[in-house]
Amino acid sequence: MNFRRFGLMFLSVLILTAGSLRADEGMWMLPLIQKLNSKTMSGMGFKLSAKDIYDINNSSLKDAILHFGGGCTAEIISKDALVLTNHHCGFGTIQKLSTVDHDYLQNGYFAKNRDEELPAKGLTVIFLDRIEDVTKAVTDAMDAAKDPKAKEEAFRTVSDQLTAKAVGDSKFLRARVSSFFGDNQYYMVVSKTYSDIRFVGAPPASIGKFGGETDNWMWPRHTGDFSMFRIYADKDNNPAEYSKDNVPYKPKKFLTISLKGVNQNDPAMIIGYPGRTNRFMTSYEVKETSEVSNAVTILVRGVRQGIIWADMEADPKVRLQYSSKYAGSANSWKKSLGMNETFAKLKVYERRAAEEKIFSEWVVANPTRAEKYGKALADVKAAIEGRAKLQYISRFYMEALSSIELTSAATRLGPQVERAPREGRGGPGGAGAAGGRGFFQMNPSDFYKDYNVATDIKVAKALIKLFRDKVPASDLPNFYKTIDTNFAGNVDAYVDNMFSTSVFTSEEKLKAAQAGDKKLMESDPALVAGRDISASFMKYSMELEKYRTQYASGQKLYIAGMLEMKAGQAIYPDANSTMRMTYGRILNYSPKDGVIYDYITTLDGVMQKENPKNYEFTVPAKLKELYEAKDFGQYAMKDGRMPVAFLSNNDITGGNSGSPVMNAKGELIGTAFDGNWESMSSDIIFEPLLQRTISVDIRYTLFIMDKFGGAGYLLNEMKLVK
Repeated sequence: MNFRRFGLMFLSVLILTAGSLRADEGMWMLPLIQKLNSKTMSGMGFKLSAKDIYDINNSSLKDAILHFGGGCTAEIISKDALVLTNHHCGFGTIQKLSTVDHDYLQNGYFAKNRDEELPAKGLTVIFLDRIEDVTKAVTDAMDAAKDPKAKEEAFRTVSDQLTAKAVGDSKFLRARVSSFFGDNQYYMVVSKTYSDIRFVGAPPASIGKFGGETDNWMWPRHTGDFSMFRIYADKDNNPAEYSKDNVPYKPKKFLTISLKGVNQNDPAMIIGYPGRTNRFMTSYEVKETSEVSNAVTILVRGVRQGIIWADMEADPKVRLQYSSKYAGSANSWKKSLGMNETFAKLKVYERRAAEEKIFSEWVVANPTRAEKYGKALADVKAAIEGRAKLQYISRFYMEALSSIELTSAATRLGPQVERAPREGRGGPGGAGAAGGRGFFQMNPSDFYKDYNVATDIKVAKALIKLFRDKVPASDLPNFYKTIDTNFAGNVDAYVDNMFSTSVFTSEEKLKAAQAGDKKLMESDPALVAGRDISASFMKYSMELEKYRTQYASGQKLYIAGMLEMKAGQAIYPDANSTMRMTYGRILNYSPKDGVIYDYITTLDGVMQKENPKNYEFTVPAKLKELYEAKDFGQYAMKDGRMPVAFLSNNDITGGNSGSPVMNAKGELIGTAFDGNWESMSSDIIFEPLLQRTISVDIRYTLFIMDKFGGAGYLLNEMKLVK
């Protein structure tokens, strides 16, 4: 029997049952699994207890999962702390380690022994120690304060007290208090950070980024999006700075790897560090996000990326320098495009407005509720409408002028200006509307290694013109007066002069200037423009602060009211970069009428997409040889094909990249790396029939590592289940 055809015969039947197979929507907090999720998970076929997942006294799955590099997730997959994450999560580190002669992005790299593992300077991983509910202590302290400023000070004070007590005398533990449910609940997160991380291996970009930006957010997907690292520790297994004397960390827990594969309807769970969702977003915020944040991002990044991509295509050195920058920018750009498209298609604004109508009717039906929650939506609406112009201008500052590398670097590499601490920062919920640019120092060598003057000149000219065209003349920073006065309004002439005279265009010029009279640097045109941009942006950010208290008050009341209205239901808080769990099933989907997408892709699809003339769709010769020979080893499916990626209906967002996808027993079956185009509004509304997580099949990861990369020796430290 042809299993492929037999399986496809049932796709249409299975998709019709999706409603009964939908995920238990949510990014759930681990300490609450027993209370909120265990019964449902058991009914879906999961074999794990709540303590198998989260236990502070014994090893559990949470001990094998890491916050990787501050923005991704990773998992430990061996007894010697071998770490697996996405290729795009390791991208920046791999790029830093690369040179034109040793381009690990372009050519890939796999260490053949421990001595060949490369120190990844600046990279850290964070282990979760425990999470504690500190709501009462925090709210008691804040309730005693009289005004917003006093409440923020109370929050800082009680947070310092709680974290100091939690950490005690430990040199290695860190703690922070985070807001949940719009400042209605607070939890303390205690963690431990390791900083001696070494790069073990990754496939070439032609595998790790196969499909590039064309396939980004799209299904069917054929990307081997993975990279491998290793954690090192001192002789006592504690965190330590890099040293040749350090040894591989001995983990409390590492994941067992399943080679049994995936099938439609199989239970699947993900644990990771989702960054930010806004599932309580109001209709007013949906409109602002679409018409301001996303619209400006789409416009400005589209211009900048066109310039960078052309230079990357023309010069291998520029491609290496800007690959990470371009990928990060393009990811957000395409997400903004997708969000706006799905906002319209799925009528997100209208649905949110309908929910608010139900809430308002519930509020006014009871005098007590009306007194308590009556101003909630009105305050949110007033704040959003009041800050409209400021939000628009600030977004253009962030996306356009702050993206000119020379002026940005000048403010950080040049003489520093003492600035008073900003008020209103660091309070409940992390505080702040649009934050100001950080005046932190940067490493000159790191900056100039990945900087191309010619590219930045083109970007500066384009973005300074675009900013002038889109922002009211009264809101332009002062350097536009210089353009008009000294250069007759000619932006190109101004930019050419700035770049030809600035000492910040190269490390050599900067060092020479620093060795001389530093006061001369104060008149450097790039520093003058950079400080002007920063000061102007800070001004608008501070003006936005006027609306923050009103917005935060309304949002807090709205969420509190929603929780009361839905009392008795299991409700999850928005993602905020704390460890969460989501669970669901391996599941196909129908993106539109008459179309059904299978739940799995194979190496056949890579070969079908191959285009030697397109950088995004080139296929390495060795991979083609393995494909032609069907040399897939133990990683092939039962029908002989090589799996690449699969779908599940798990609920994830940015930050979950690299998260382990596990089966009913908690065994590793893949690594999450993307969402799908049809549900790009998922940060605001979960779409059970459309929302899918795209993951690399662990069998493809191991096949590339072993058969393609020649690092099969790593299998010896893993625990595989066939």
